[in-house]
Amino acid sequence: MVQSLHLEELPSNTLLDKASNAEGRTYSYWRRRIMLSIMVGYAAFYLVRQNFTMAIPYLQSELGYSKAEIGIIISTGAILYGLGKGLSGLLGDRSNARYLMSAGLLGSAIVSFCLGFSSTWIALLVLYTLNMCFQSMGWPPCAKLLTHWFSPKEIGTKWALWNTSQQIGGATVLIISPYIMAAYGWRYVFYVPAVLCVGFAFFLLNRLRDTPESLGLPAIEAHHGLVEAHEVDDSKLSTKEIFFQVTRNKLVWYMCGANFFVYIVRMFMFNWAPTFLSEFKGSSLKLAGWQAAMFDITAMFGGLIAGYLSDKVFEGRRGRVGFLYMIVLSLSIWLLWKAPIDQKWQHFLGMMLIGFLVTGPQILVGVAAADFASKKAAGAASGLTGTVGYLGAAVTGVGVGLIVDNSGWDAAFASVTICALLSAFFFALTWNHRAKVLDKQNESISTP
Repeated sequence: MVQSLHLEELPSNTLLDKASNAEGRTYSYWRRRIMLSIMVGYAAFYLVRQNFTMAIPYLQSELGYSKAEIGIIISTGAILYGLGKGLSGLLGDRSNARYLMSAGLLGSAIVSFCLGFSSTWIALLVLYTLNMCFQSMGWPPCAKLLTHWFSPKEIGTKWALWNTSQQIGGATVLIISPYIMAAYGWRYVFYVPAVLCVGFAFFLLNRLRDTPESLGLPAIEAHHGLVEAHEVDDSKLSTKEIFFQVTRNKLVWYMCGANFFVYIVRMFMFNWAPTFLSEFKGSSLKLAGWQAAMFDITAMFGGLIAGYLSDKVFEGRRGRVGFLYMIVLSLSIWLLWKAPIDQKWQHFLGMMLIGFLVTGPQILVGVAAADFASKKAAGAASGLTGTVGYLGAAVTGVGVGLIVDNSGWDAAFASVTICALLSAFFFALTWNHRAKVLDKQNESISTP
């Protein structure tokens, strides 16, 4: 009772300040926790995804499969991943991101373990594509969590920070896999990451929470003062409404076009780098693994800088940054393509530049799609761009396999260079566009 009377005697603005400070501390804690958790979790997804890439040389030498046969596996998995990404995005906006992401990682870990026992082509095809279906449950929950816990004026930078997780996971696999395979055999490149990822799945289940509102906190826009609390629309759209909001938005489709060609470039490097570096550039598998890892390591910095530029320099206009990155990327592909076989430092430099430049546009596609739709449809918009992007990834599977088998690596590099320029064109179509809430904020500031 004494405490109650004491509180009643405090000035009302003091009580409000204390409540505001408590809310700020709670928000700060959960934002850090969510960001760290999705970074660890999404890095783990790559442990049971890019391990297949490192096994490709052994699938050729020990099991006798051609590049075209392996390419069919990659392409089929990419198509199902893309479709699954779209479905997960559509459903993810109306489901709990915590459970969706945890289930996806657990399923992927189990299937990856089974891949280690496989030898027949049909078993590899079925298990790899099933793994990619579970993999598709990773990105959309992260897109939802990012748009609910971070505001439009900072999300480019925060999205880029989260995106470093895939480079961390990918680089880890590329570096350690040759040593695992040398010590225990190539099948252990599936077993070891799978066991680790079972633990990471339960980590996600424990650490993640869905939205600020689910914890009794205000929406991020109100917390950051972009809008008044009563102006936040916290109603949920139906699945049909989400679908039409996204598919009728031409700006989202421009991002789909950009992502289609970004993913041709990215997945060309992702799936084939160890193979073309060893065959086309004469690197050992261990050296090729380190060269490919540099692609992932520099990608972290390229993505962070792209996110910062889009937030701070171009004030939310993601298309401008994507355009500039893709133009320079086309030149970097040419550098790696024409580098002499005996100039290993040029191979390292080419891989580093391509990694730095391809990741920024890949990140900005998802951010821009979420900007152009709304946070209530962010998962679906990001999922749609992912679906179209992985149609591009499917092209790099069987397409690159057939091109290299019939025309050589030169033809493959020429095709990928053209794709980088086409992606730049689609980014240019969104040159002046950004999230509507940022335009509204500017209008309110300029209005006396």
